[in-house]
Amino acid sequence: MSDARRTDAVLLLVALVWGSSYLSAQTATAALPVLLVLLARYALSALACLGLVAARAGASRGSRRWTREELRAGVPLGITQAAVLLVETYGVAHTSAANAGLIISLTIVLTPFLDRTGHPGGLPPAFYAAAGVCVLAVGLLMSGNGFHAPRLGDLLMLGAAFVRAVHVALVGRLTAGRAIRPLHLTTVQTLVGSALFLAPAARELPTLARADAATWTQLVYLALFCSVFAFLAQTWAVQRTSASRASLLLGTEPIWAAAVGVALGGERFTALTGLGAALMVAGMYWGQAVERTHRRTHALRETEVPPTQENTSCPTTTLTST
Repeated sequence: MSDARRTDAVLLLVALVWGSSYLSAQTATAALPVLLVLLARYALSALACLGLVAARAGASRGSRRWTREELRAGVPLGITQAAVLLVETYGVAHTSAANAGLIISLTIVLTPFLDRTGHPGGLPPAFYAAAGVCVLAVGLLMSGNGFHAPRLGDLLMLGAAFVRAVHVALVGRLTAGRAIRPLHLTTVQTLVGSALFLAPAARELPTLARADAATWTQLVYLALFCSVFAFLAQTWAVQRTSASRASLLLGTEPIWAAAVGVALGGERFTALTGLGAALMVAGMYWGQAVERTHRRTHALRETEVPPTQENTSCPTTTLTST
C-alpha cells in the first residue's frame, strides 16, 4: 500500500470511529451532565496518553520531555479541540442524530476557505462542486430520520462545524514541516482539555461515581477510541496530506454513522440511504482527484526554473522573473 493510500485509510478509520461516537455521546449525556462527560473523556484520554509516553520512553530510552514546538502547537490545538467537543456534545444532546450528522459535515465545505497550504489562490470550482455532492449525500443519508426547523442543537452543530474546520486547518498549519511527535502533541491536547473542563464539572464528580457499567463503557470508548486513537491518527495523517483532503475524507463520517445506526440502533437502510452512500463515495474521490491534481500542478509551477533571457545591454546572460 502506498503512503498516500495508507494515509487515506487511516483518515477513513478515524471517520468510522467518529461516526460511531454519536450513539456513544448521546447515551453518555443521557446519563450524565455534558461537562462531566467531557471531563471524564479528557481525563481518561490524558491518563492513556501519559501511559503511552512513559511506555515508549522506557522501551526506546527516548525522551519524555516535550519540545517547545510541541507545546506551542499543542496548547492552541488543545483549546480548539476542546471547543469542538464542547459545542458538538451540547449539540448532539439537543438535536437529532440526523441533523447533527448533516450539519457537522459542512466542515468539508468550510475547511478549504481556511486552508491555503499548497493552493494560495484557492481550490478550483470542481472541488467545491465535489464538496457539494458530499453535502447532498449527507442529506440523503439522514433523510430517513426526518428533519425539523432549526433549533438550539442545530445552531450549536453549525458552530461545531466551523470550529472543527478551524481546528483541522490549524493542525496542518502548526505541524507541517515541524519535528512534532503526534503522541506528545495529543497528550498536550488532552491535558489542556482536562484542565479546561475540571473546574466547571468539579461539583458533578459525585454523579460520575454513581454511573453504571454501561455509561462507563461509553466513556471509555469515547476516551480511548474517539479521542486518543482519533487525535493521534488525525495528527499523523494531516502531517502527510492537506487539511482540505483530510477534511473531505473525514466527511465520510455520516456513512459510518448510518452504518452504526443500522447495525446497532435498529434504523432502516432505505433506498435514499443507499443513494446517499454512493454519492458520498463518488464525491469524496472526485474531490480527492481535484485537490491532488491542483496541488501537484501548483508544486510543479513552484519548482520550475525561470527561463533565461539575453540582456542586450550587457554581454552576460541574466535570469528574469516570469
